[in-house]
Amino acid sequence: MEIESKSLTACEVAPDGSAILLGFVDTDGKPATIRLSLNQVGALAMTLPELINKALRSRFNDQSLRYAYPLASWTVERSSDPTTGMVTFSTVDGFTVCLSMRREVQSELGEALVRACGENPGACELGRALVGGLLNFSRT
Repeated sequence: MEIESKSLTACEVAPDGSAILLGFVDTDGKPATIRLSLNQVGALAMTLPELINKALRSRFNDQSLRYAYPLASWTVERSSDPTTGMVTFSTVDGFTVCLSMRREVQSELGEALVRACGENPGACELGRALVGGLLNFSRT
């Protein structure tokens, strides 16, 4: 059964936190709700960015296109696992993604950003935070 959505009307968390509810109106004007478990939503979250890129590339017949989110702030944090760190990126419209990475990868990313300082001075601060393994360091 295929349902075409006319508009998204609600994005909510189930009262017990076990699921995400997505409300929409179909093209016939009928309201409907999709209930997705946390595992399903996690899988969807991991899949959507690449699906958006594929749709964009197909729509405009340009394989170089990517859907990019403007960065507003970032935070480098300690992880509960001492061999990893976490970096959270946030956009002005509220999209947030938290990435965990081994300390070696964190250092490599930081060094790459520091090397890019001449081209992008904003990269220096994040690069130094990553290279130094700073904990609970952020820029808003």
